[in-house]
Amino acid sequence: MGQIFLRLLQGKTYYRQVFAHMVTAGPGSIAPVIMVSSFAGMIFTIQTARELINYGAVNSVGGAFALAFCRELAPILTASIIAGQVGSAFAAELGAMQVTEQIDALYLLRTDPIDYLVLPRVVACCVMMPLLMMFSLVMGIGGGVFVADFFYGVLPTIFLDSVRNFLEPKDLVIIVVKGIVFGALVAVNGCSWGLTTRGGAREVGESATRAVVTTWVAIFMMDLVISLVLIGKPVI
Repeated sequence: MGQIFLRLLQGKTYYRQVFAHMVTAGPGSIAPVIMVSSFAGMIFTIQTARELINYGAVNSVGGAFALAFCRELAPILTASIIAGQVGSAFAAELGAMQVTEQIDALYLLRTDPIDYLVLPRVVACCVMMPLLMMFSLVMGIGGGVFVADFFYGVLPTIFLDSVRNFLEPKDLVIIVVKGIVFGALVAVNGCSWGLTTRGGAREVGESATRAVVTTWVAIFMMDLVISLVLIGKPVI
């Protein structure tokens, strides 16, 4: 991570590589984001709408859903999908290059692997992750609107008005910050495990698996830190 920050300050970026990885981390991952976000929005609405309606808080269904989905569910679900799809691919790809000595060939060509392989992937994930999280939020709200209307008779206008009343600009700032941080974690973990792979094909698979697991752990740890810093400390 330190090397990446240093190279960003120095402006050492292969933009063609960045754009290629943006396609992988963005449009290439949008289908699972759509499916998971839509179903998660439906499930969360089913779990919360009935209780709120029983307590006469029908006007708060959309707002309660939007707060939870914007602050936590959309970032966590999207980052987990990208970690499983993109982070593992980074680890496997770089791991295969490492065990076949392609990384050593880059050194012979006086090309730093951090500049050519790692930095473009980190920049691409940091750019695309917030966009995917915003898209996940929209799809989740769409799923929530459908379930609330179809099963509980909550009109879409009531649901969306509640969303607008509860959500604040800082909530969108939170999702952007989490997107950048989580994107960096996914790319850095995947590339790190790939570049440190030793052995053969079996070790490449193990590196991909470890990259996903460590990324998930890091995401939840950073999510706690960001929530405490940006949302506030819990009241004791």
